[in-house]
Amino acid sequence: MYAELNGTRLFFDVDGAQFDVVDGELVEKPVCFVVHGGPGGNHVAFKPYLDSLKPYMQLIYIDQRGSGFSDSSDPATYTMEQNVEDLESLRQYLGLGKVWIFGHSYGGMVAQGYSTQYEQHLDGLFLITTAGHGNFMQMAKEIVDDRGSKEHTAYCNKLWAGELNTDEDLQRFYELMGPWYSMKSAEKRPVTYRSKEALNRGFGGFLRDMDYIEALKDVRVPALIIAGQHDWITPPAANEEIAKAMPNGEYRLFENSSHKVMVDEPERFHYEMVSFLERHGQVRAAQSSVAEER
Repeated sequence: MYAELNGTRLFFDVDGAQFDVVDGELVEKPVCFVVHGGPGGNHVAFKPYLDSLKPYMQLIYIDQRGSGFSDSSDPATYTMEQNVEDLESLRQYLGLGKVWIFGHSYGGMVAQGYSTQYEQHLDGLFLITTAGHGNFMQMAKEIVDDRGSKEHTAYCNKLWAGELNTDEDLQRFYELMGPWYSMKSAEKRPVTYRSKEALNRGFGGFLRDMDYIEALKDVRVPALIIAGQHDWITPPAANEEIAKAMPNGEYRLFENSSHKVMVDEPERFHYEMVSFLERHGQVRAAQSSVAEER
């Protein structure tokens, strides 16, 4: 589905009902925006890993402008601020009240930006292997220089500089670094569009100056922050920084995961997500019985 917003056309996909009947009882589920990483990634990366959450939340997958199935836009609009405004415009377009936001990697950065501007429209945050400050790039650079080959370093240097300028460069980067994103063996995944323009504008520009840490100290919605012990791109220290800043942040370290925690430790990921919703009154008793049966 598409929404014409802020001078472009954004793709979104609603997965799951907002109202379910469970054991003869009408249950309204929280609505959760699911925001992908990159910049320039797409929502397909989440599938099927979030399917187990559908009994507990209505998931609304979003492709950011210029990414995935959304229309290309003026690259000058590929900014964090615009991604935040697009989320708020979509919330209004769909006639929603308060929402949760699930943000993975760069999506978690957008979610933090949203929370500092529009906390009044939030029920809570899931911040998954992300960062709140541009210093994550220096952390990642040191990991690559330590663990990688000269070619790993060379292609990551192109990323840090915002100079993955050709399709061949982008393809080679993910060939080299793809295995670092997960602790599990590579699985067959659908070929999907990645925007090198959005990626380069982020890493070559605005991500260097990103700093939400001080502003997060005033964000009081509940937030679950999950890090992967072996994550090379948003290391645990970058996630700990967020958790320490947020008054109602809860931190979880997945010891057997890299960047894709939902792939590497799916059972624990499901448990932590549903437990967090339960603790914050978002899961009814009728749903809990479903959780026990699963």
